[in-house]
Amino acid sequence: MLRIGWFATGRGEGSQKLLRAAVDAIRDRTLDAQISVVFSNRDPGQFPITDVFFDQVRAYGIPLVTLSDRTFRREHGGEVARAGEPLPAWREAYDRSVAELIAPYPFDLGVLAGYMLITTAPLYEAHPLLNLHPSGPGQPAGTWQDVTWQLIEQRADHGGVRIHLVTGALDAGAIVTYCTYPLRGSGIDVLWGDARQRSTAELREREGEDNALFQEIRRRGSARELPLIVETLRGFADGRLRLDDGHVMAGDTRIVGGYDLTPEIERSLADAAVT
Repeated sequence: MLRIGWFATGRGEGSQKLLRAAVDAIRDRTLDAQISVVFSNRDPGQFPITDVFFDQVRAYGIPLVTLSDRTFRREHGGEVARAGEPLPAWREAYDRSVAELIAPYPFDLGVLAGYMLITTAPLYEAHPLLNLHPSGPGQPAGTWQDVTWQLIEQRADHGGVRIHLVTGALDAGAIVTYCTYPLRGSGIDVLWGDARQRSTAELREREGEDNALFQEIRRRGSARELPLIVETLRGFADGRLRLDDGHVMAGDTRIVGGYDLTPEIERSLADAAVT
């Protein structure tokens, strides 16, 4: 049985859906696993929406461990982390404390499922951690918003979702699994017409995320995130996938560039549409 450590900030419904998808697969016995612990970088009472997530965790009977990074930073006189700058020293101290807190709940594989902190060495060196990224191999980096706009800018013919190993290089660890989806065909070709007539900068300024093409690309990507996480965990649970010294292995074969789960993900979506 695969033991999973689950890391989530719990700042919205997305965190709830991700956890529910994994728990449902475990309860349906389509995923031979257990979630050993859920960790959050927020404390109870800090944010109402996160408290809803915590109630969900408790209802599932999963051990919940929390340590507010905001409170930790203030207690240690640390600076706020800023994009594009090295992480402040307190962040490693924070992750050492996290590693100590979750030590009583051993797990084989950690999943960052809506966890909004960049992890540091004391955590990712202690546990293999997987992170979800909203683009396929060789596609743009950044938030899902950034990725979506870049796909529009590039006139991309496909999008993707990938899961990679967490390392010291942000979003650049070895790709474990991925899936792709088309950005051409019925239901989307007509939306590209407007994007071809106006620049991406103009679309962003005038419509922003209300743009129909932007929304359709995001819909297609987000629909595949839950099944990709579950199918990836299933691959580890049934032995199709394993990690060997930071390398992704399928049996004795080292996988370079990620294991393509597109057929499995599309089948999962088709089955869900039927039911």
